[in-house]
Amino acid sequence: MSNFEKKVALVTGGGSGIGRATALAFAERGASVVVADVDDEGANKTVKMVVEKGQAAHFVKTDVSQPNQVEAMVAKTMDTFGRLDFACNNAGIGGEQNLTADYSIEGWQSLLGVNLSGVFYGMKYQIPAMLKSGGGSIVNMASVLGKVAFASSPAYVAAKHGVIGLTKTAAIEYGQQGIRVNAVGPGFIKTPLISELEKDQATYDMLVSLHPIGRLGESEEVANLVIWLSSEEASFVTGAYIPVDGGYLAR
Repeated sequence: MSNFEKKVALVTGGGSGIGRATALAFAERGASVVVADVDDEGANKTVKMVVEKGQAAHFVKTDVSQPNQVEAMVAKTMDTFGRLDFACNNAGIGGEQNLTADYSIEGWQSLLGVNLSGVFYGMKYQIPAMLKSGGGSIVNMASVLGKVAFASSPAYVAAKHGVIGLTKTAAIEYGQQGIRVNAVGPGFIKTPLISELEKDQATYDMLVSLHPIGRLGESEEVANLVIWLSSEEASFVTGAYIPVDGGYLAR
């Protein structure tokens, strides 16, 4: 796969789970990495792990629901490394579990602020930086729930559907300027987002049963797809939504 030496990657939600695995995968291929997260401890641990792989890394504390912080995140990336080649807009929250009529206004606004607006803010500021750098690749973290419904998760489902729409729109806008934009759709992955569910064996077994492959996914399996989409091997791929879901959507 492509060598990313002298390239710079920005990963939001890089303090754990898929974000950490993606940051490390970029580093393994030679890229410098900016790790953005609200979790200081987790993000600094990721930075340390990247440095241990021999690559430069920098932590920028960022709440992606706040556009001024996202703008500052990208500006800090450019100030630190002088360019931006890859971005993975991965930061996300699970939100409350409630039927649509019972879902709180606060919960709706909070989840869309991170999971949908955060992706828009990311692209808004990443795209100009990539244009200055001669082009690049953006991978947005959608979900299998960007294609299908899931009861009691109206905000999450709506946000992830929206991420796919944003991805396709940006792809057709900037393809001729050297920026590719794609989305990946993880099934249920063993990350901190679902760690609480593992305490309930019945719920955990139910989630496993939704995946014909017979298990939940690993963060590294999602990161591998992000890296491929960012590489020259995917040079003719843009505007795509690609699931990495153990067969979830094939049911």
